[in-house]
Amino acid sequence: MSSSSRVRYRVVGFMLALGAVTYLDRACIATLSPDIRRDLGLSKDEMSWIYSAFAIAYAAFEIPTAWWADRMGTRRVLTRIVAWWSVFTMATAAAWSFSSMLVIRFLFGAGEAGAWPGMARTFSRWIPRSERGTIQGIFFAAAHVTGGLTPLIALTVAGLCGWRWTFVIFGIPGILWAIAWHRWFRDDPEQHAAVSPAELAKIVAGREQSSGQHEGWAYWRQLLRHRNTLPLCLMYFPNSFGFYFCITWLPDYLREQHGFDAMRLGFFSGLPLLLSPVADLLGGVTTDAVTRRFGLRIGRVGVGAASYLVAGSAMLLATTTMHPELAAWCIATAVAASMFTLGASWGTVIDVGGSHTGVVGAAMNTSGQIGSVICPLIVIWLQQHYDWNAPLYLIGGLFLVGAVSWGFINPHRKIFE
Repeated sequence: MSSSSRVRYRVVGFMLALGAVTYLDRACIATLSPDIRRDLGLSKDEMSWIYSAFAIAYAAFEIPTAWWADRMGTRRVLTRIVAWWSVFTMATAAAWSFSSMLVIRFLFGAGEAGAWPGMARTFSRWIPRSERGTIQGIFFAAAHVTGGLTPLIALTVAGLCGWRWTFVIFGIPGILWAIAWHRWFRDDPEQHAAVSPAELAKIVAGREQSSGQHEGWAYWRQLLRHRNTLPLCLMYFPNSFGFYFCITWLPDYLREQHGFDAMRLGFFSGLPLLLSPVADLLGGVTTDAVTRRFGLRIGRVGVGAASYLVAGSAMLLATTTMHPELAAWCIATAVAASMFTLGASWGTVIDVGGSHTGVVGAAMNTSGQIGSVICPLIVIWLQQHYDWNAPLYLIGGLFLVGAVSWGFINPHRKIFE
């Protein structure tokens, strides 16, 4: 057995594939929305409820699934999550009405809930503290590359075989991932035969030990009442709200507000997620580098707050220009700047969560999913009662609120001491 094994990077490889499949399955529905609405006779309001059905289920099952992952390990839990959502991705092809699509997408969201906290839990066991921000950035970069390419992939596949078969094809990679993950992965590096003593020592050095029980009212009260929990949730809310706008109503905004044709629409709809991988990588590297130089608080809080200031400013700037491409670039820049915070955000989750990283990450991500739930509904209401700029004002303002919320987070203070 080699003294310089790098098994943890294979774990990272699995997580990169997880993020890619997640965004492929989650983001394709917005691109295929015109065909779905035409074939099923759906209105925009009904399509908004279909988008929100996923997010409602995702938010409802996020914390319970993450709690299960903290207790049972991510080998079994992530296998169940990915297999479940892949089945319902394929089942989307069988929808025949508004009601059937609503139920299928709700069950899809219930299955995918816990994926991100499961990822964070896996990294907390397998990745040394000094590499966590960078690894988080790499993870989200892979996810967003797939998300950015999804409109082009989905349009190409749908052009060949229709939107129904597109969902069937997109569900297959997740099934293959779940089989491979369950066969190869182990919940702790100590349990994996390929991990060398040298790599194991590097992983466990400074790793948080288990701190207390995972059940009982005192456990949940500690989570809910801790001074880090609320600002952590408020900080993450605009991130998901802005992202969900991009994978739901951004194509309609670009088509109706700025008259984008099909060719430009495919590119600019995916542009926020094409720029985001660069921001993910730079944000992850930056939070680790600044932490090493200036300490954990500046490395997490400072990086996160500054990024949100840029995001808010860029989103508001998009409302001031009549140039279609410039507006699209401003929106993409705003979303990318918000994604720059992901390394700091999820690094902070591991910092303050310790052996309870799954549940802490789920609490933060549930807040984000609340943003995802209400985003499609609020966006279309604002558009119908005002104009397409109104949602951008709201998203820009939320990014600025997120910047302020960062200032109340202390990454040195663990939620479960």
